[in-house]
This record gives sequence, structure tokens and C-alpha cells, in this order.
Amino acid sequence: MTSPAYPAARLAAARIHSHLERHRSTPLPLLRGTHTVIPDIVAIEAIIEAAFWASLRREEGYIPRISLAFVAPEAVQGPLQFERPLALAAQPLTRLAPAVERPTIHLGVWRDGERFFVWGTTRNLPAFCLVLEVIAPGLLVIKHSREGSEKFVNIAVLQGDEIKMIDEQSARLPDCPDLLTSLLGFETQHSSSESVNLLIRLAISMRAHGRGGSLLVVPANTDLWRESVVHPIQYALVPPFSELAELMNDRGSENADRRWVDALLHAVEGVAGLTAVDGATVITDNYEVLAFGAKIMRRRGSSQITNMVMTEPIEGASAMVVEPGQLGGTRHLSAAQFVYDQHDAVALVASQDGQFTVFAWSSCEDMVHAHRIETLLL
Repeated sequence: MTSPAYPAARLAAARIHSHLERHRSTPLPLLRGTHTVIPDIVAIEAIIEAAFWASLRREEGYIPRISLAFVAPEAVQGPLQFERPLALAAQPLTRLAPAVERPTIHLGVWRDGERFFVWGTTRNLPAFCLVLEVIAPGLLVIKHSREGSEKFVNIAVLQGDEIKMIDEQSARLPDCPDLLTSLLGFETQHSSSESVNLLIRLAISMRAHGRGGSLLVVPANTDLWRESVVHPIQYALVPPFSELAELMNDRGSENADRRWVDALLHAVEGVAGLTAVDGATVITDNYEVLAFGAKIMRRRGSSQITNMVMTEPIEGASAMVVEPGQLGGTRHLSAAQFVYDQHDAVALVASQDGQFTVFAWSSCEDMVHAHRIETLLL
């Protein structure tokens, strides 16, 4: 039985295909020496349709969380191939979901003429491979793989009939934080890629624990940040907790071994977990944890923040000057005040509902800039 049509699939497919074609005509390092085939609109629509209807089904009461990659089995290393390929449809995808819901496992999708099928699974992908992930019922994220990295660049987010296309031009905004630049798929100019990737891991882990939290990244070798928190700090750390800093210093090479990666992931989970405690976690830009549960206050002699600029990297969204209270509650207001008083600091704020905001000082705007980036962290 054919599933009913999902109208947003065709609209999204055309826009996603246009994005991919635009990049194919761009001499990016991503595209050199790969086996990637850019799917046409029909293929993208078929993958979105099947994934959407699968997301609304249940397998033994569980939501199917799957990742679909448009790639031929001969284009990947060590594929797990089915003797009989499965139809690209909601029911087979739902039944397969329990076996492939762990991270880095993708269901491979390919075509035979006008017929689309699932041929098996893979843990590796060529650069610029189209990937679709089912996050929740009716919530899909379309992305592409990066060369030599397990990370992806988000292209679009579909939720019901709403289509959000990621706006890469956001990376070219003045004073764009390196974290945002990296998430949009561009190289950072000011920080090392390893440092930026670590912040991204922390942001994802903060969002994942679902309790909301704040992380303040302050310059090392200065105590100016202490002027913006209440004393005594309930959970001040002496000496600073340095596991993340030591791991970053010991990474040795770009091709770190699995043990180092596992140790880093465990350390990230531990630090991100601190942000679930009421108050802010304070970490230096060298990744030493100084405190958690810190209560932010207005620095003596400073004025109350009244306005800031807010942007979201979505096509069609425009920058808005807003009051801090419009973004959220106390957590957002205090983070904005902290950056208003401490221009060299950056504040990462996760909400319980999944919203994620990066607050940074913009010397161009001469005010705090709030970057909404939850669509890039899905």
C-alpha cells in the first residue's frame, strides 16, 4: 500500500537539490576524489517521503530513529549488505530501526531506474553524501557528510509542513563566532579546528541532557569574569578541573587513536553534565573548568542590558534587535548580561525545549549578538 503524499517533501526536495547543485559547481575540497552522486529531485523526495511516514510509526512502542544515506554499496568501505534489498518504504524502515539507531550507522539507499531500495548499512560515507536523519515524529534533518570527518553540515530541517533551509551566508556575518562558522561547514580563521570541534561537542551534549544549562567560556589567565558572578561561588573548583585541557594538549595528531577519542567524549559528557546544575558552568578558552553553579550578576558600575541583536541561520530570517527577555527566561537574560559586561567571553545557553543560543559581543554592532543555532545541532 502506498503511503499518502507528504506535500513538504517535493518543495523541500527542489530546494535541497538546488543547494547540492550549487556546491557541485563550487571548487570545494569536499568534492575532490569522492564517489558521491548527487541525487536528483525525485530521489530526494522519495527519501524524505519514506522517512517522514516512518517517523510517525512505532516499533514495539519506540520511535524509529534512523539515518538514511544516498550512496551505492561499492562507494563505501566494508558495507553490510542484505541478500535481498528492501523497498524504501515506511514499514521496512520502522522494522529496521532498532538495529540501526546507534550513532554513525546509516541505512544505504540506492536506485534501480525509478525503484529505490535499501541495500544494507554502512559506518563510513564519501564526502558530500546526502544524509537524512529522523530525530522525532515528523522532525527530519537533511545534511551532507564532510571529507575526513564524522561530522555533518546541516542543509535543511523539516518539521511537519515547515521547511527551514540553513543559510550559509550567516558565516559571513561580521563577528560570526568560530563555532557557528564551523557548524555551517566553513573553516575558522581565529581558532584551531580542534578547539571549535570541542565546543560543538559540548554544545550538543548540553542540549542532549534536556535540563537546560549555561556554559561561560572566559579568557584564561584573568579573573575579570569573577566581577560578574555572586560570591562565594557554590561549586568553585580549586585547582581547576583540567581533564579536557590535558586531553586537548595530548591529542598529538589529527588522526587521534580511538582511546583518545573515547576519553575526550567521556570528559565532554562530564563537563556538559555540570551545566545541568542550577547556575552557570565557567570554563576557560583553554578548557579548564573553574566553577559550576555560578550565579551571574551585573558587574559593579555596569548598566542593565536592554537590547541585543538576534539572528538565526535560516534562509529568509532577518536580524532583529530584541529585548533579552524575548529570547527566554532568567538563564538567557543572565548570559546576555554576562557577555555585555565581559566582552571577551562567550556564553552558550541550552533551553529545556531544545533551543540553543550562543551569546557573543559584536564590535560591529556594538552590542551583544545572540545566535540561535539549534537547527545546526540536530
